[in-house]
Amino acid sequence: MVSFESVMEPSDSAIASPLSAIADAFEELVEKVKDFKNGSSDHIRLDTFCEIASLVTVLFRCLGLAFKFAEMEYVSKLHGLVEASKKYEMLQDIIDHDVANDTVKTSGSYSRNLRRVRQGLDLVRAIFEQLLSTSDSSLKGVASTAYGEVCAPYHSWTVRTAVYAGMYTLPTRDQLFVKLNETEQTAEKKMRRYISASLPVIEYIDKLYLSRSIVLDW
Repeated sequence: MVSFESVMEPSDSAIASPLSAIADAFEELVEKVKDFKNGSSDHIRLDTFCEIASLVTVLFRCLGLAFKFAEMEYVSKLHGLVEASKKYEMLQDIIDHDVANDTVKTSGSYSRNLRRVRQGLDLVRAIFEQLLSTSDSSLKGVASTAYGEVCAPYHSWTVRTAVYAGMYTLPTRDQLFVKLNETEQTAEKKMRRYISASLPVIEYIDKLYLSRSIVLDW
């Protein structure tokens, strides 16, 4: 059985090369999505998803104070999903539970936790896309654009203000790559791999909601 402690303690290899660990894990996960699209009856296991999603927390930590709120929210919601994995086997099981109990959008519900973790994965995707599209040494523009695209529409004015104010504390581009044990050249391929693998996973999660007539405007 998966535990929060085991999920949140990365392996030595993940610590040494977090971008490699993240890219490898999401490429494995996207194969499950492809199998399902090709007719397999197997969905994504909740415990497997939690283990893979936990690898992303290192990226929020590397971004420092500006994304402290995002990190705290992500870890908190992931913790809720780990607890759910002790009772529910597949991702869609937790949504079906909330649909049956009319708690899909209730604070602290499994479905809401999954929605927020999904946004965290998408935020990382957006940050990587912005990093690849510019050579600016400052990450302020990169992070502001990514946050504005993915998370800002769902956060309160107070949270948005705090996040944007914290953008001035971001590391430089070079400092970020050092924290990730990468050079810009080695990081580029791994970021592209994550982008390619995460998009189908994010789409899969969105379809779990849409197929149950749950709109995604929350």
